[in-house]
Amino acid sequence: MLELRPNCECCNRDLPNESPDARICTFECTFCAACAMDKLGNLCPNCGGELVVRPRRPAEKLAKYPASLTRIYKPSGCAQASATQ
Repeated sequence: MLELRPNCECCNRDLPNESPDARICTFECTFCAACAMDKLGNLCPNCGGELVVRPRRPAEKLAKYPASLTRIYKPSGCAQASATQ
């Protein structure tokens, strides 16, 4: 089951479950669409994997299977990634 992390690792923008702007890699590193495209070239700065649209959990399932509340914010990794492009 996906964690559905609550924010972009680059800019710390909120990315709730229903956000169409959330992007993830296979390790669930999470970024907003703007950072994924503009800063990262749709590649995860942590693992090098492809960033794709994160699926949304149906609202009726959120009560039993809530999204994560743990925020991960690593702007230095995003700055390094954009510098190498």
